[in-house]
Amino acid sequence: AIKVVMTGSAADKELLQPHIYNAATKKQLEKRFKNPKDPLKLVIVRDMWLTGFDAPCMHTMYIDKPMRGHGLMQAIARVNRVFRDKPAGLIVDYIGIAQNLKNALSQYSKQDQQHAGIDEAQAVAVLLEKYEIVRDMFHGFDYQSGLTGIPQERLAVMAGAIEWVLAMQQQAAEKETSKEGKKQAHRRFSDAVLALSKAFALAGASDEARAIRDEVGFFQTIRAALVKSVPGSGKTTAEKDFAIQQMVSRAVVSTEIVDILAAAGVTTPDISILSDEFLAEMQGMDKKNLAMEALRKLLNGQIRSRSHANVVQTRTFSERLEQAVARYHSNAITTAQVIQELIDLAKDIRAARQRGEEEGLSDEEIAFYDALAENKSAVEVMGDQQLRVIAHELLTQLKQSVTVDWAQREAARARMRILVKRILRKYGYPPDLQDAAVQTVLQQAEVLSEKWAA
Repeated sequence: AIKVVMTGSAADKELLQPHIYNAATKKQLEKRFKNPKDPLKLVIVRDMWLTGFDAPCMHTMYIDKPMRGHGLMQAIARVNRVFRDKPAGLIVDYIGIAQNLKNALSQYSKQDQQHAGIDEAQAVAVLLEKYEIVRDMFHGFDYQSGLTGIPQERLAVMAGAIEWVLAMQQQAAEKETSKEGKKQAHRRFSDAVLALSKAFALAGASDEARAIRDEVGFFQTIRAALVKSVPGSGKTTAEKDFAIQQMVSRAVVSTEIVDILAAAGVTTPDISILSDEFLAEMQGMDKKNLAMEALRKLLNGQIRSRSHANVVQTRTFSERLEQAVARYHSNAITTAQVIQELIDLAKDIRAARQRGEEEGLSDEEIAFYDALAENKSAVEVMGDQQLRVIAHELLTQLKQSVTVDWAQREAARARMRILVKRILRKYGYPPDLQDAAVQTVLQQAEVLSEKWAA
């Protein structure tokens, strides 16, 4: 969307009247333009917003108005704020204000002068330097069909590129002796592409940038599939996980995960519960690093789905996943070994989903049982059957006692804490284990109470 922001009155020409807004509408336009997700992307101004208006996400200013001195410096300062991946702003000069800018800068310190008005040639030089760094990482890997090929070819190249990057980073990590060195080795590609992206943002209007635009986009796609979390990207975790699942495919683009996996030779549609058939397909993939990364992300999703049902299981499975990947990154285990550990974890997650039915308990009773049995000595002292009885009573009593927002009100939390302690004492739960058990039980009640209070 495009808007014109200007001062005006009823006496102005008719063609200007649609662009004359009241104060409330102008405030709303300001708010919209400061939101990077809003469709309003371009605003035409003459005097308004050139001073005092602050929108960090604004990145480009097109100048077609003579300005000089402090007014010029104030104007170009509208786009010079660092914001997320934006390293600086871009000034597009239509009328030749370069000399005026130099004159204005002469009034400022040497340091200020060095940080203002970077010449495009300098920006292009930095861009090409960062581009060479990333391109050299793919020395020996032909990714050209990933830029120009049909969808099947592009996805196949992307899968190969991810495998290539993961293997390269793992080899680099093996040569490092310190924990920090290994960590940096696993971030090498991501950091390099981020630096390239920032340089591209500064020199994006140049012929050199246009010539490598498709390659930069390809590198960014690979990075997006690999990065665990990208602050400010606006993508949900599900979307990020879907990206790596797409890379597993060696065939066609589809909106269905099942279709993509089937095209890759993964025949089972039952990935939601990590079936034996699906896990066997993953273990048999030629691209072991890609298989490991895909499994890690899929398992992460499965574990997160348990976070609003069973806090102990979520904590236990998360720790196992993190420890397995950490051992792999520290070269304590091979790719094949970490894949096997992840497959074993997947089977345990699947078994946990079926446990309540097998033991004759509801999922909520299982959750409170796990909270009581997290300390193994409690199981030894109390016995399995007694813990089942306590879990059932905890569920019944807590469900009847919860109120909306109880977890945010200290008085309500205190009442719930007393209730839990009373039940534990009633059944003789070991006194030295009670504090930890109460804490875990309350955490469990907190994640379930939204559903109870609804």
